[in-house]
Amino acid sequence: MEPTPEQSPHHAYPDHWEADVVLRDGGTARIRPITTDDAERLVSFYEQVSDESKYYRFFAPYPRLSARDVHRFTHHDYVDRVGLAVTIGGEFIATVRFDRINDQGRPASAPADEAEVAFLVQDAHQGRGVASALLEHIAAVARERGIRRFAAEVLPANNKMIKVFRDAGFTQQRSFEDGSVHLTLDLEPTAESLAVQRAREQRAEARSVQRLLAPGSVAVVGVGRAPGGVGRTVLRNLLGSGFTGRAYAVNTSFPEETETVEGVPAHRSVGGIGEQVDLAVVAVPADRVPEAVADCGEHGVQGLVVLSAGYAERGAEGRERQRELVRQARSYGMRIIGPNAFGIINTSDAVRLNASLAPESPKAGRIGLFTQSGAIGIAVLSGLHRRGAGLSAFISAGNRADVSGNDFLQYWFEDQGTDVALLYLESLGNPRKFTRLARRTAAVKPVVVVKGARHSGANPPGHAVPVSRIPDATVSALMRQAGVIRVDTVTEMVDVGLLLAGQPLPDGPRVAILGNSESLGLLTYDACLAEGLRPRPPRDLTTAAGPGDFRDALAEALADRKCDAVIVTAIPWVGENGEAETGDGEVLAAALREAAATGPAKPVAVVHVEMGGLAQALAVATSTATPPGTRPAASTATRPAASTATPPSTRPAAPIATEPGARAADPEPPAPSPAPAASGGRGEGTAPAAPPEEVDAAGRIPAYPAAERAVRALAEAVKYAQWRRQAAAPGRVPEFLDDTIDEHGTAGLIETLLGPDPDPRGRPLTHDEARELLARYGVAVRPALPAPDPEAAVAAAAKLGYPVALKTTAPHLRHRADLGGVRLDLANENALRRAYAELTDLLGSPAELRPVVQAMAPRGVDTVVRASIDAAAGAVLSFGLAGAPSELLGDTAHRLVPATDRDAAELIRSIRAAPVLFGWRGAAPADTAALEELLLRVSRLVDDHPEVVSVTLEPVVVATQGLTVLGASVRLAPPPARSDLGPRRLPSY
Repeated sequence: MEPTPEQSPHHAYPDHWEADVVLRDGGTARIRPITTDDAERLVSFYEQVSDESKYYRFFAPYPRLSARDVHRFTHHDYVDRVGLAVTIGGEFIATVRFDRINDQGRPASAPADEAEVAFLVQDAHQGRGVASALLEHIAAVARERGIRRFAAEVLPANNKMIKVFRDAGFTQQRSFEDGSVHLTLDLEPTAESLAVQRAREQRAEARSVQRLLAPGSVAVVGVGRAPGGVGRTVLRNLLGSGFTGRAYAVNTSFPEETETVEGVPAHRSVGGIGEQVDLAVVAVPADRVPEAVADCGEHGVQGLVVLSAGYAERGAEGRERQRELVRQARSYGMRIIGPNAFGIINTSDAVRLNASLAPESPKAGRIGLFTQSGAIGIAVLSGLHRRGAGLSAFISAGNRADVSGNDFLQYWFEDQGTDVALLYLESLGNPRKFTRLARRTAAVKPVVVVKGARHSGANPPGHAVPVSRIPDATVSALMRQAGVIRVDTVTEMVDVGLLLAGQPLPDGPRVAILGNSESLGLLTYDACLAEGLRPRPPRDLTTAAGPGDFRDALAEALADRKCDAVIVTAIPWVGENGEAETGDGEVLAAALREAAATGPAKPVAVVHVEMGGLAQALAVATSTATPPGTRPAASTATRPAASTATPPSTRPAAPIATEPGARAADPEPPAPSPAPAASGGRGEGTAPAAPPEEVDAAGRIPAYPAAERAVRALAEAVKYAQWRRQAAAPGRVPEFLDDTIDEHGTAGLIETLLGPDPDPRGRPLTHDEARELLARYGVAVRPALPAPDPEAAVAAAAKLGYPVALKTTAPHLRHRADLGGVRLDLANENALRRAYAELTDLLGSPAELRPVVQAMAPRGVDTVVRASIDAAAGAVLSFGLAGAPSELLGDTAHRLVPATDRDAAELIRSIRAAPVLFGWRGAAPADTAALEELLLRVSRLVDDHPEVVSVTLEPVVVATQGLTVLGASVRLAPPPARSDLGPRRLPSY
């Protein structure tokens, strides 16, 4: 909306205050500033408010607004007087207003920093979290305008409004004055207010996904009159899945006499149905979608799955069409999956929804799958179906214009039917939010991610999201810090996901290997070493071993306290005539199930070659496993017999899942292994035993056609289990740092350095400026004195004291000792003059080289510490050894800021060259404690002051005692916008 001439030209309409939000019940609404054009909307809104709500707002009967009231409530200067409205379908459902006041409670202007605030929510929309969302947004607006406190007068009987203020998490004071409750809220965000905001965000977004996945009724818009076509196919798939709700066919071209299609009621519009429709699947040409969306929105449809193509994937015109689609749907409070989507599936027995182009729903399982690519989704669905694996939900989001992987992480976090989340992503629209949500979800269930478009930096069509400048390796490291299991291929995603869904988490990296092939056992052993596991020497049962020998060997390995996981290798038996006997695989499967049923709960995987009989046994195997729900300790939990009920601390008999006819070189994903009671999925709560047909082979032992694939999946499970154990006791930022950090003084210095009108591109600090800034956070940088000529160099050395170093600071030579730009251990004046002459003769004039003199530091290991703010990922702390080899090999570790003491310790130890710091080849260990403290100080600096967009300390020489920072560069810039802070809002277009 544009400002009108009546509004102050000095305060233009603040369009950045506009936002789409998800409400408590999962519906959406729009928040925007109120303008003079809203007079009629305001009057209409007020007429629909009950007398009681009006009384609570004005403390007296107030049946209607006067012309003066309407003028006052629609004319704002957007500084001292601000009004916001919540709209659905273009009409107001709630308003909030603040007026700046002085100490006496009278109207005022800046610098007064208090404002009186008042809310009014239509009765029909109370209880949806509207006022809570409005409070977040009006508080952010107030802070932007220099207001630090809200004052509110509330009648004691208005419990709902009092609760809104009380539950917001802001620091507040309450008193009872003149028959009303006087509330004062400090608007400075607190840890509690941020936690409240994120908890509300999680509940709202999870609910919005639940409304899409569990509708009570579905209308397919665009069902053809004749068999065939997308709409007819979706309707047939919906009915074929056994959908438990009501289904309708909609097509504007249906003849009047058409009453049913495919056995369900047929209508020419959604409005003609005459009953509540929860979900609409839109399968009409793109130019007819707006008409369909309006029909749905005007008749209360809660969500859309848009299969129609012709949007952002078709260029600029399609991008604008997609943006308008999202704006239109959100204006009615609807969320969208798509456009250009493949569809959604929910296998829950209470829903049985297949609103997709997949001709057959997968079996019910405990794996959730989200993919941005329809082609990838089709391939994974097909592969899982062939292997008999089950899913809890499947989502192919297409262009991902609205609902994204972040929304499904919110949903899966609390979904009791999902134990493992698999995601194929081509972009991270909000990486900071993704990392936050993934960390929280990974603490209770595994999150496995394949990241496509890793090197192209592609974004979803039609999206305007920050482009990350950090390399893909850094993205991977940051994901792992958040507990995300990142794999490279879809095949690996399935391999890892099925192991985690079907087996307990390992307690460590110790692996027992047993089988009837010495060669296959050795391949498995080598693969374990390559993946960082600790394999025991393979136990060769010889080719003469029978199923009973496998059973006994597996039972013995599981009972061994020095073993955390078991890999069974198997090849066909060779008969007396020299031919392979593959039919005995069924017997082997039974033997392994028997052993797995009685031993401690430890992960088991099978590597097989040409075990056809085994494949047949797997195809018919069922399980009496308890659904996932508890994580027993491997050292104490035992497996009951297959015929008994399973208590929470045990795991039942486990059938093996494999791929029929799989060969060792087969590139396809292995067979499924859905989740058992002692699953790698949810680690909290228990669930009662379910009949075999309801469990979808929970507890199956996954089988792989290649040793490398089985070991890689197990290695990821080991790393994830270790992360889970560490996440249970997270690190902290040491409090002692506060005694040596001048946060307030640093803020003032940064403001001075940036100046009153800072360049948006920022500015690098000089050496002395950088030293002063870093010193305020306890980071001492050794001074370097300029040496524009030999005499200046000698004078500098005399001031610093010998021995000294002479080095160039020219950008093309900085930190390039290999090019001869550094001379060390110059013990006297003669040595310094000689080095100066050599340097200028070899590399150029002093004006080009910009030489400096610096006192020598104690000998140690040269390292590099960096921190930078990426537009997409946020602030990142990095560490590595100095020098070309580390740069060439990419041997740098990364963590998100703010870093904890545990992050700092892991940062140092996670680089491949870390042994150099810990006494490699008999050298004295470096002072890693001092290095960890330095990392924490730099992290704290960047976290406290987002204007510090880049810090590089190079080299940092770490001696046996202490360290020395020899070089530092700092860049300041106006702080970039934070997409993960501030009030809740959906991505805008």
